[in-house]
Amino acid sequence: MRVLKFGGTSVANAERFLRVAEIIENNGQQEQVATVLSAPAKITNHLVALIEKTIVGQDTSENLADARRIFDELLVGLSAVEPNFDLAAMQFVVQHEFAQLEQVLLGISLLQQCPDSINAGIICRGEKLSIAIMQALLIARGHQVSVINPVENLLAQGHYLESTVDIAESTRRIAAREIPRSHYILMAGFTAGNEAGELVVLGRNGSDYSAAVLAACLRADCCEIWTDVDGVYTCDPRQVPDARLLKSMSYQEAMELSYFGAKVLHPRTISPIAQFQIPCVIKNTANPQAPGTRISAQGGEDKTPVKGITNLNNMAMFSVSGPGMKGMVGMAARVFAVMSRKFISVVLITQSSSEYSISFCVPQAEMLHARRALEEEFVLELKEGLLDPIDVTEKLAIISVVGDGMRTLRGISAKFFSALARANINIVAIAQGSSERSISAVVSNDSATTGVRVVHQMLFATDQVLEVFVIGVGGVGKALLEQLERQQSWLKKKHIDLRVCGIANSSKMLTNVNGIDLATWQDDLEGAEYRFSLDYLTQLAKDYYLLNPVIIDCTSSQSMADLYADFLKQGFHVVTPNKKANTSSWKYYQELRAAAEKSRRKFLYDTNVGAGLPVIENLQNLLNAGDELVEFNGILSGSLSFIFGKLDEGMSLSTATNLARELGFTEPDPRDDLSGMDVARKLLILAREAGLSLELSDIEIEPVLPKRFLDLPDAESFMQQLPELDEHFKERLAQAQSQEKVLRFIGSIDESGKCRVALGEVDANDPLYKVKNGENALAFYTRYYQPIPLVLRGYGAGNDVTAAGVFADLLRTLSWKLGV
Repeated sequence: MRVLKFGGTSVANAERFLRVAEIIENNGQQEQVATVLSAPAKITNHLVALIEKTIVGQDTSENLADARRIFDELLVGLSAVEPNFDLAAMQFVVQHEFAQLEQVLLGISLLQQCPDSINAGIICRGEKLSIAIMQALLIARGHQVSVINPVENLLAQGHYLESTVDIAESTRRIAAREIPRSHYILMAGFTAGNEAGELVVLGRNGSDYSAAVLAACLRADCCEIWTDVDGVYTCDPRQVPDARLLKSMSYQEAMELSYFGAKVLHPRTISPIAQFQIPCVIKNTANPQAPGTRISAQGGEDKTPVKGITNLNNMAMFSVSGPGMKGMVGMAARVFAVMSRKFISVVLITQSSSEYSISFCVPQAEMLHARRALEEEFVLELKEGLLDPIDVTEKLAIISVVGDGMRTLRGISAKFFSALARANINIVAIAQGSSERSISAVVSNDSATTGVRVVHQMLFATDQVLEVFVIGVGGVGKALLEQLERQQSWLKKKHIDLRVCGIANSSKMLTNVNGIDLATWQDDLEGAEYRFSLDYLTQLAKDYYLLNPVIIDCTSSQSMADLYADFLKQGFHVVTPNKKANTSSWKYYQELRAAAEKSRRKFLYDTNVGAGLPVIENLQNLLNAGDELVEFNGILSGSLSFIFGKLDEGMSLSTATNLARELGFTEPDPRDDLSGMDVARKLLILAREAGLSLELSDIEIEPVLPKRFLDLPDAESFMQQLPELDEHFKERLAQAQSQEKVLRFIGSIDESGKCRVALGEVDANDPLYKVKNGENALAFYTRYYQPIPLVLRGYGAGNDVTAAGVFADLLRTLSWKLGV
């Protein structure tokens, strides 16, 4: 015997209804089949809405029309495919049900209320009609059918709207039917009968429970729950696209998952089949060949310690506390007894070790009811000050991690909480079951989806996600996008999912949270409609629960740099070669670091000094290891390195500058380099990294150019007059060479902390002597590295080199290091 249950989406229309019939027939060829059906999708929602609207006197015609249309289209569609289907008879059955429904609704409108017994009779009509239609379809296809009336054959106890089946008595009643083995068995889900023979329902979505109960009563070999997904996933695949399908799990794991919000299973489904060791398989109606997920006593072949991550949203947490709690016997009993008497489900409980307080979560919809019940129960204690006023925290969610292997494997809890911490998610409360099979954290509703995603990434080692927004598509930005496109497939092999979700220039912004096609980004950006906006990006990150959003600022804009603190506060990492932020006021410099620390996001700027050279990282490593900067000398400008290197070879200043400009080594206006301001900014960044609280105005600058050249109106005027300086620099170079020295533009920090940028002369013993052709060289004299300094040397100019450094910083934003 095999019991099959089909959900509402599986019988939503004629095509799916016929597919269900074929699945029933295919199984029936091997063994006897009993089938439980839900109402077609949306029908129960319409029936509930009809009751609610009728009570308050609202118009119900739209809900009635939509419900009728669903059944009319279903019947017509079935008759079009199955010629023996008795369309007229079934249309009469449906019309009769709706006529009765309208009569009942008329009575509700007169009373302006709906007794629970009447409510139960209305909301289960969809299941009743599903069974009638399936019976007619199977008969039309030549099969013999026996229908089990659940009101007569399933004895239930409890409330009209939430009852529990007595399996022993129900087994006896169904056995008495003596249904022939050749018959297909059908039974409506969601419904049973009480001792008075009245119709009751088994709770919303109770058709799964009905199937489990029928399987237990029939002592079936298997219970199959057919739905619209391939089985049970490690978490909701709508929240986490890379959620994994589980091949198997234990009854206990399934019960924990369903209790804490897994949508595939009803919380009470597992108990009846576990009692009789009946395996349960979750399968997809649209993909019947898929193996699905098998739930059994053994748990099967999936050996992962964690089987699933769930979230239960819209919770309210109550805290009952006060000086009278400690040592007062029976307080906890009274708290939960009153919840039980008021039929309020308590989802999670936690108590402080001091016995000073008890906290528990209930559905948000029950909050006012629960609060009133507690205040009535403890009215005297509250009045006498033995208890503090009842504290309620609203709009919470419970994230739970479930798995049998958690009982024996260490470190799961640490990973769970570390993942939430890395996402900057505050934990309100923690609870762990005594079985050690699950652990739960209470967080804000808004953080639930992000929490599930980061925990899943941590526990299941799925791809780390980088959601990148590139601002500025000039030389560096364009080179970076080319590198990102080349490396995407390689990074994917390393389990890094790099998506460029946004590209912006000075006038337009292109976004796509699933990733922009980097082969066509230029044309797509040209057609974009929106301008860059921090508010828009922030809302985008929240709406799509971005895990690891990174702003990469490839501009030289001060206005963009002024936004970095806001980016960090809104949950973005910031990566940039733009030096403006780190050379703004000391106050803003400190604000950036405070924002990064508080938001647990990274501010990375290694390309501020030395482009692709790992200057900042190495300096930070030295200082973190207890070293101390004593003195520094460095060539910090690739363009000036190139220019003065060419002077060594006999080229004039104007010719060398023009060549550097043509090769893209200088800024469009070479005075930006020759003024020394760019070097001063880099030197200030190094000084601040070393702990010096300096402003840009504290850097002494001796520009290469006289002031009159800096005051010229434009770059072209400057380039025309630059040859006037050629003779002066020729003489200065000759003077240096007479002493076996060369000219180098040097940034220095002396032992007193004084910072200076100037043209200087160095001999062959100096590590800066041979530096030319666009190279940077940085000599750090520290407590550990002296008298021979630590020297970093390499190309410090060029779009590709800078972009590669930015790329390296981008990868450093990942939660853990790139694997081999």
